[in-house]
Amino acid sequence: MSDTSESGFDPNPPRRNFYGRRHGKTLRQSQKGYLSEDLGELRPCGITLQDNPERTPVDPAAIFGNDRPVWLEVGFGGGEHMVHMAATYPDINIIGCEPFINGVAMLLGKIRAAGVTNVSVHPGDARDLMDVLPDASVERAFLMYPDPWPKARHHRRRFVTPEHLRPLARVMRPGGIFRVASDIPDYIRQTREEVPPAGFETLDDTAVAWDDWISTRYEQKALREGRPPHYVTFRRL
Repeated sequence: MSDTSESGFDPNPPRRNFYGRRHGKTLRQSQKGYLSEDLGELRPCGITLQDNPERTPVDPAAIFGNDRPVWLEVGFGGGEHMVHMAATYPDINIIGCEPFINGVAMLLGKIRAAGVTNVSVHPGDARDLMDVLPDASVERAFLMYPDPWPKARHHRRRFVTPEHLRPLARVMRPGGIFRVASDIPDYIRQTREEVPPAGFETLDDTAVAWDDWISTRYEQKALREGRPPHYVTFRRL
C-alpha cells in the first residue's frame, strides 16, 4: 500500500490500467521527424517511473526554466487548442498530456509552425504527471473533448471521476480555473456531478464558447454530425 501524505501527494502510486489507444494510422515521414527531432527537447524529465522511480515531485520551474504560471491540458488531441493558448498567452507555460502518439506528432508539427516556446509535452497519461507535480502548482487546466467512453460500464474510465479529479484538485492552486468542453450530454452530466465534490465550484455552464476559444477538429466533427458543444468552467476552492 502506498504512503499518501496529508496533502494528498502519493510518492508511490498504485499500478493503474491505461485507457485508450496509443497508436493509430502509420505516421508520415515528417511526423516521424517531429518525434525524433523535437519531442526529446520538449518532454519534461521526471514523469515516468523509469526516470523517476522514487516519484520525487517535479518543479515546473525546472521544466521551463522560469517561474511563469503553469497551465495543463489533459489529452490535447491534435494540439490546436494547446498551441493556440500558448500563442495567445506567451507569458504562461503550458504542459500538454496525450498518450496517443499520432496526436503528439500532430502537436509537434503545429508547435514548429507557430514557433511557440512556452510548451512542454508529456506523451503519456496525465495521471502520471499529476503524480509528481507539487501541490497548488497549476493555475489553469483544460479538458477539451475527452474520450466519451459512451458505454455505461466504461464510465469509470472517464476523466471526470474521483480517480482523476482528486489529483487534479491537489495540483491546482486555490482560485485556479478548470475548463471542460464536450459534445456528449451524458459526459456533461457526469462532469456537473463529479467535479464540484472534488473541490471545485461551478462558474459557468453554457452552450457559448469562451472568448479565447479556438474550435478544434473534434468540435468541427461534432457540429457536422449535429451534436452541439457545451462548455463548463469551474474554480478550485
